[in-house]
Amino acid sequence: MDNTVWNRLSAEARAEVDGLVAAGLTIPAIMAMLERADPPRPDLRECVDLLAWRHRALQE
Repeated sequence: MDNTVWNRLSAEARAEVDGLVAAGLTIPAIMAMLERADPPRPDLRECVDLLAWRHRALQE
Protein backbone atom coordinates (compact mmCIF):
# COMPACT_ATOMS: atom_id res chain seq x y z
CA MET A 1 0.00 0.00 0.00
CA ASP A 2 1.29 3.42 -0.91
CA ASN A 3 0.55 5.53 2.14
CA THR A 4 1.70 9.12 1.93
CA VAL A 5 1.55 9.65 5.70
CA TRP A 6 3.73 6.55 6.29
CA ASN A 7 6.19 7.86 3.70
CA ARG A 8 6.40 11.18 5.54
CA LEU A 9 7.41 9.55 8.83
CA SER A 10 11.05 8.97 9.73
CA ALA A 11 12.25 5.44 10.45
CA GLU A 12 12.26 6.29 14.16
CA ALA A 13 8.68 7.58 14.01
CA ARG A 14 7.56 4.49 12.08
CA ALA A 15 9.04 2.25 14.77
CA GLU A 16 7.31 4.31 17.46
CA VAL A 17 3.95 4.09 15.67
CA ASP A 18 4.33 0.34 15.14
CA GLY A 19 5.15 -0.15 18.82
CA LEU A 20 2.11 1.83 19.88
CA VAL A 21 -0.14 -0.02 17.42
CA ALA A 22 1.18 -3.39 18.62
CA ALA A 23 0.49 -2.36 22.23
CA GLY A 24 -3.08 -1.37 21.34
CA LEU A 25 -2.44 2.30 22.08
CA THR A 26 -4.57 3.81 19.33
CA ILE A 27 -4.76 7.44 20.45
CA PRO A 28 -1.03 7.76 21.23
CA ALA A 29 -0.28 6.20 17.81
CA ILE A 30 -2.47 8.76 16.07
CA MET A 31 -0.91 11.58 18.10
CA ALA A 32 2.56 10.39 17.08
CA MET A 33 1.52 10.44 13.42
CA LEU A 34 0.07 13.92 13.72
CA GLU A 35 3.11 15.30 15.53
CA ARG A 36 5.92 13.53 13.68
CA ALA A 37 4.85 13.50 10.01
CA ASP A 38 6.64 15.88 7.70
CA PRO A 39 4.43 18.71 6.35
CA PRO A 40 1.71 18.94 5.32
CA ARG A 41 0.19 17.75 8.58
CA PRO A 42 -2.03 14.71 8.00
CA ASP A 43 -5.71 14.90 8.83
CA LEU A 44 -7.38 12.56 11.28
CA ARG A 45 -8.90 10.37 8.54
CA GLU A 46 -5.45 9.72 7.03
CA CYS A 47 -4.13 8.74 10.46
CA VAL A 48 -7.03 6.37 11.11
CA ASP A 49 -6.51 4.75 7.70
CA LEU A 50 -2.79 4.35 8.42
CA LEU A 51 -3.56 2.93 11.84
CA ALA A 52 -5.83 0.26 10.32
CA TRP A 53 -3.21 -0.54 7.66
CA ARG A 54 -0.41 -0.93 10.20
CA HIS A 55 -2.62 -3.03 12.47
CA ARG A 56 -3.27 -5.46 9.60
CA ALA A 57 0.39 -5.47 8.58
CA LEU A 58 1.59 -6.23 12.10
CA GLN A 59 -0.85 -9.12 12.49
CA GLU A 60 0.61 -10.93 9.46
